Amino acid sequence: MEKEKTIYVGSGKKMNEGWLKATINPSKLKDYIEEFQGNKFIRLNINIKDTPDQYGKDVSISVDTWQPMKEEIQESKTDDLPF
Repeated sequence: MEKEKTIYVGSGKKMNEGWLKATINPSKLKDYIEEFQGNKFIRLNINIKDTPDQYGKDVSISVDTWQPMKEEIQESKTDDLPF
């Protein structure tokens, strides 16, 4: 299976062990809004980089595009959010 291209939507900086500060570009998110039981949401991956980039950012934010296979969806029908 071919690996999907990562869709980066923001970045940030680790301020301390319990606090990440980030900026997200909403125009990059509009195509990935999902709806479940009348609620809208976007699944994101937030990763802490080993080394900061050229701008000092050590947090990267991307869209989680993983989708379960049809068989998994049928097996796990619940009334809870799908994440």
